[in-house]
Amino acid sequence: MTNLLQNKVVAITGSSSGIGRAIAIACAQQGARLVLHHLDTPEAQADVESLLASLRGNDAEMSHSNSDSDSNINSNSHGHSTYSADITRPDAAQGLVDNALQHHGKLDCLVNNAGICRFADFHTVSQKQLEQHMDVNFTAAYMFTQAATKQMVAQGHGGSVVFIASITAVLGSATLTHYSPTKAAILGMTVSCAVALGEHGIRLNSVSPGTIETTMNKAHLDADNRRAEMTAKVPLRRLGKPEDVAKAVVFFASDLSQYVTGQSLLVDGGASINYQ
Repeated sequence: MTNLLQNKVVAITGSSSGIGRAIAIACAQQGARLVLHHLDTPEAQADVESLLASLRGNDAEMSHSNSDSDSNINSNSHGHSTYSADITRPDAAQGLVDNALQHHGKLDCLVNNAGICRFADFHTVSQKQLEQHMDVNFTAAYMFTQAATKQMVAQGHGGSVVFIASITAVLGSATLTHYSPTKAAILGMTVSCAVALGEHGIRLNSVSPGTIETTMNKAHLDADNRRAEMTAKVPLRRLGKPEDVAKAVVFFASDLSQYVTGQSLLVDGGASINYQ
């Protein structure tokens, strides 16, 4: 199926690399106009410029392939905007919404993807590290969801919020004792906000990835034969790719899931069901 997100405006936090980048590409391929959030750093700026170039290339290829079909298909596919901010700033959430309204006139879907994950032994985790993970992974997502859904309520035609949680929200990890509670909090927010906002036609769902190979966890996977050990636990016998998560996000962002809310989908290749 194609054009699942045609005429929809999708804002994605942490979109310049990794899972966020894959989500952006997948949503654009389905016809969405994007608000691409990234950190205000030279590295992130370079990443988002590379992403925009990739999106333009994909758009040109899709426009050529659709040249003899419906002229409205992908007519807005070059209309993406970018937004740079530290998501823990008090004004960052409303800034994202304002960007969507300024450039696109509305906001249909928010993908709370931005996050940090720094591996550490339990007894070495400081209060500052714990607070940093909570501020970025949970509190910022809460405030962005609040700002985005307030706009969706005002628009009066529903909307969708997708959270990127983690398999560690429900399964333990010795080196992520400070990270997994933030993702468990995301699952709690998903179900409670789904109840609170359901009357407005706003759906809230979570995608919980298993081990996905990204630059964030490359060093961890490269150490002590971890990649092979983690792969052996997965029934599908491979680690996840960012594109695997992106496909699940497209489902929740689109009308395919119009009667689905308050749910969390594990995208883990079956690792969570493999009792060894």
